[in-house]
Amino acid sequence: MGAEHGGRSSGAQSRISQWLRRRGRTGADSGGAGAASQRSARREDLLLAVAAAGLPLAPAAHPAGYRCSCDRIGCPTPARHPVSFAWQTQSTTDRAQIERWARHQPQANFITATGMVHDVLDVPLDAGRAALARLLAAEVEVGPVAESEGVGEQGRMLFFTATRGTPEDEDEWWPCELDCHPETMDEHPGLRWHCRGSYVLVPPARLPGDLSVGWVRGPEFTLPDPLTLLEILTDECARYAGETKDDADDGADIGAWPLRG
Repeated sequence: MGAEHGGRSSGAQSRISQWLRRRGRTGADSGGAGAASQRSARREDLLLAVAAAGLPLAPAAHPAGYRCSCDRIGCPTPARHPVSFAWQTQSTTDRAQIERWARHQPQANFITATGMVHDVLDVPLDAGRAALARLLAAEVEVGPVAESEGVGEQGRMLFFTATRGTPEDEDEWWPCELDCHPETMDEHPGLRWHCRGSYVLVPPARLPGDLSVGWVRGPEFTLPDPLTLLEILTDECARYAGETKDDADDGADIGAWPLRG
């Protein structure tokens, strides 16, 4: 992948925060014809901040009306999947490459490949909001958190964490699908653990229907150990699953597993 991914110092966090605040003040000073260029610059800065935090990026599809920009008829994950089948090797933190992508593909969303530097715990939006409040109240270290808007169970909250680690033996890796398998639904209802072989959208991202993906807590926060979040996340997912099941008229499955684009 594109850069060294060591521990992030408080100095790096401070630089990211100052960078985003400075760009935000600049963008607020003017409007009119310059608004589009300011939004573009803001988008680029946010993407570079993600890369500076060590999360590798690759271009993704974007909305085309209510459809996906890809040429797949009936795309099951519109605007939520990488453009290239080689996204795992394409993903990078290289600043120059990300600037080129952002400028040459101004409508593109971006994904981050999980499992090498970071994992993502992906939960239903309502469960995630309740869990985040509990985690912060308990003074548990929480890293970057993003919200992906959607109707019903399409709304998700993404908790970015440190990965489980890079084993010395490459054969010890397992793919994300083993963590997102229907047999685990009873144990962790509604929870998706994105590790190696998976990806998630990173903010800022646009979805069909004027929906979006945005940061609740930005990439300047240190990636925590996923196990420190897991108990509260699974507890809130179980609570959410029970409430959803009680409210459902048709008894449909309550823990939707990801459709890979």
